[in-house]
Amino acid sequence: MTIYAIGDIQGCFEPLQRLLDKLHFDPAADQLWIAGDLVNRGPDSLPTLRYIRSLQNSAISVLGNHDFHLLALHYGIRPRRSKDSTLDQVLDAADADDLIDWLRHRPMLHHDPALNCVMVHAGLHPRWDIRDAEQLASEIEALLQSTDPAAALKELYGDTDGNWADIRHSPDRLRYAVNCFTRMRYCRQDGSPDYACGDVPGSQPSHLFPWYDIADRPTKEQEIVFGHWAALGLHQQPGVHALDSGCVWGNCLTAARLPDFQITSVSCP
Repeated sequence: MTIYAIGDIQGCFEPLQRLLDKLHFDPAADQLWIAGDLVNRGPDSLPTLRYIRSLQNSAISVLGNHDFHLLALHYGIRPRRSKDSTLDQVLDAADADDLIDWLRHRPMLHHDPALNCVMVHAGLHPRWDIRDAEQLASEIEALLQSTDPAAALKELYGDTDGNWADIRHSPDRLRYAVNCFTRMRYCRQDGSPDYACGDVPGSQPSHLFPWYDIADRPTKEQEIVFGHWAALGLHQQPGVHALDSGCVWGNCLTAARLPDFQITSVSCP
C-alpha cells in the first residue's frame, strides 16, 4: 500500500482529480491522508465531500477549521453569511444530512506509530506530547460523534486562547484544543497560541514563533503532517511537513508520499 498525504483541498475538486491521476492513485491498493479543510472557498465542496466519503477506508481526513465551520452552519451554531456561499451547495444538497454525519465522524488527529507519523490540520500544541494530543482528540471526537452534535459544537466552537498550564484543567480545555488542532500557526515562547497572525515566517512580530519551532517541543521526534498555513506554503524541515500549498489561491495542490515524503504537485488555476 502506498500512502499519499495531501494538503488543503477546499473544494478544488478538479485539481484533486488531476493530482490523483498524476499519482496513479488506486483506492483498492493505496490510501490518502488529507490534512483537513475539504470544503469552502473553492467551487466544488459538494463533489469533493462526496468523493472522499466514497473512498471509505482508502481515505483518512482530519477535521480542519473550515470543516468545523460547515458543521456549525449545519447545526445552526453560526448563521450563514455571504462569505459562506461556497458551502450552500453542501448545506442545500439532498444528501446533506448524510454528508454532515460522515464529516462529524472524521478524526481530529491521525497517528500511525509504524510510520512514526502524525497528521493534524494546523498543529500540535508545543507543550503536548503525543499522548496528550491523542487523549484530547479522542475526547473531542466523542463529543462530536454523540447523539447531540449541536450541543457538542456549542461547547467546542469558538475562540479560546491562553497558556496551556492555565487552561488544561478548565472547562474550556477541549475548545482550546480544537483551536490548536485547527487554527494554530504561531505561539509565544510560553506556548500560548496566537490566532491572528498568518504571515510568512520571518515577517511576524518578534514575540511570535511558528508552533513547530518552540523550544523543547515534546513531539520533535514525530513526523508531523499538517496544512492550514497557505502563506507558509509547501515547507519541509526535519519532522515537519506543511502541505497547504495554496491551491484555492491559484497556486498548487500537493501530495507527499509516505514515508519518504517525496512531493508531487499540480497547478491550480
